[in-house]
Amino acid sequence: MPQPIPDDARLPELTLRGVMLGAVITLLFTASNVYLGLKVGLTFASAIPAAVISMAVLRRVAGANKLENNMVQTQASAAGTLSAIIFVLPGLLMIGYWQGFPFWQTTAICAIGGILGVLYTIPLRRVMVVQSDLPYPEGIAAAEILEVGSRDAARAADDGQRGDGDAGGARNEPGAREILLGGIVAAGFSIASGGLRLLADSISVWFSVGRAAFQLSTGFSLALVGAGYLVGIVGGMAMLIGTLIAWGIAVPWLTSVTPMEAGQSLADAGMALWSDKVRFIGAGTIGIAAVWTLATLFKPMLIGIRTSLGAMRGDQGAFRDQARTERDLPAGIILALTVALLVLLTVVFAIFLHGAAPQLAGAAFWTLTLGSVLFAGVFGFLIAAACGYMAGLVGSSSSPISGIGIVAVILVSLLLLGFTAVSDAFDVLDPAVARMLPTALALFVTSVILAVAAISNDNLQDLKTGYLVGATPWRQQVALIIGCVVGALVIPPVLSLLYNAYGFAGAMPREGMDPGQALGAPQASLMTAIVRGVFSHDLEWTMIVIGLAIGVVLIGVDEWLRWRGGKARLPVLAVGIGIYLPPSINMPLVIGAVLGWLIDRRLRACALARGDDVERASERPRRRGVLLASGLIVGESLVGVLLAGVIGLSGAPAPLALVGDGFAGIARWLGLAVFVAVCLGFYRRVLAAPAAG
Repeated sequence: MPQPIPDDARLPELTLRGVMLGAVITLLFTASNVYLGLKVGLTFASAIPAAVISMAVLRRVAGANKLENNMVQTQASAAGTLSAIIFVLPGLLMIGYWQGFPFWQTTAICAIGGILGVLYTIPLRRVMVVQSDLPYPEGIAAAEILEVGSRDAARAADDGQRGDGDAGGARNEPGAREILLGGIVAAGFSIASGGLRLLADSISVWFSVGRAAFQLSTGFSLALVGAGYLVGIVGGMAMLIGTLIAWGIAVPWLTSVTPMEAGQSLADAGMALWSDKVRFIGAGTIGIAAVWTLATLFKPMLIGIRTSLGAMRGDQGAFRDQARTERDLPAGIILALTVALLVLLTVVFAIFLHGAAPQLAGAAFWTLTLGSVLFAGVFGFLIAAACGYMAGLVGSSSSPISGIGIVAVILVSLLLLGFTAVSDAFDVLDPAVARMLPTALALFVTSVILAVAAISNDNLQDLKTGYLVGATPWRQQVALIIGCVVGALVIPPVLSLLYNAYGFAGAMPREGMDPGQALGAPQASLMTAIVRGVFSHDLEWTMIVIGLAIGVVLIGVDEWLRWRGGKARLPVLAVGIGIYLPPSINMPLVIGAVLGWLIDRRLRACALARGDDVERASERPRRRGVLLASGLIVGESLVGVLLAGVIGLSGAPAPLALVGDGFAGIARWLGLAVFVAVCLGFYRRVLAAPAAG
């Protein structure tokens, strides 16, 4: 376990150089998470790679220590987590309410929601972090990384003083070079495919059996391979099952019973049915999985809420009388900031509503504005306490943030539906505005709640890391707030850049753009479809009910596996995502998960053959794999953002292309060959024996 810095130590923690470095890392990881989230509906945890980069940079600076590195990773992980707001905001473009992302409105929603998430969970630190035995998997892992890096830096310094050069252990320890290597490989592949068009980004084969259409497809995204490696074999197999349900059962059955339109190809017919019908099966499965997950965590959620309320009433003594490692932000500052943020949120909602319906009557206007703020503030507080506990229990990566967003958007929609039923305020509005406004407001309110949930989900993990290494809590809480502000400033321009370059599914900025290049924004598409269905009463209920039924059966299977014991599980949410996303996205994730499983099997076999402890022998290769996978994600995502800038400046859809459409056939096989080679190289790199010290 990490050795905490003693209370009486006075080491630099929240420094200007650390904040500046954190801002740079924030820019990289936030942009990467925004791109990845819009493309496939997944984001990755940035705490560990941020800590590794911070240690690699600051170890060259006098006076650096693990507390300063902890502040950098805290700031960067908060900003990366805040990018989960992209699971909702693109819906405002999909319904036609926004034509872009207004900078100050988007920034304000991100910053206010994120900072509220920090403030709401500060009272939980003492009870849920210090006095609790909750596992906090990501928090403990980040603390271990900081401890190892601190020991290696000290060992290297000692060896340097003795003239021995770099320490063997420090030199062989996986670090920033693994992230850099993964980033360079993924960036090169992404430039060759998305920029130069020498390599294809996917391969797909359609065939029919009778009237039933089948598709075999995979994408070549190295970022998704990295994400699949981090997801693990359980989640990967669940997504494969979802893919088989969609493309091995649902699409073939629907194509066999649905006549094709005149001139429609087999591929067009299959994709149309998947988009219009099958995805709602996935939506139903995701919905029931989200509700079941929240139901199983209902007791922990109540514990978290009760603990938070109790902690707010507690008296922990004067700030100056407390030990350094016990000092949270004072309650007066927390309360003042919360009130100020809720006032600012009122202003933001008022501007949002006035922009949509300036003729809305005074009473109705303020009822909607204050009602939205009250719901976001109160429900956000309850969700923050629940998410804080869930993060400690199952980890940030496993917490059902998308499920919380779905529940929140349904509740907001039902409340607004009730308002429209008892009020005639919308009768004075243009019919098009009256139809759009409730949907837009539901999405806008949900975006605040999702920001609160995402940050509260991350906050206690970071505070657990800080507790284990001996950080000063109030300084770490300030770092979290700084991370939210920096992330909020980064997210809007990245969103605008990606939207104008690629467009979103169902929302293209200009005519003549290639819809095949559009970013799917799957969560935003799903939540928008749900809200539209609530207000227009035209959801694909047959498909959704089928998805609900499939979800119930799968929940039963998962509970049986849990009761039986062992590692085998069937996460139903991942199955639903497998149904909802296209196979070109699902299959690289599955490949990454299988790659990780094969690596673990090989590590275990080698350790047993040598008579070594499996966990100890696998620790360093697994860390190398995590950092390589993070590098793959960051490299491809950053190139995607940079290419978006090139496309936006040039106005051409493929300004760097060296070949035309006639090269597509060769590009597919070249892409497949390079993709396989990189996966094999990843496998060999993770398993490579360390060089001799």
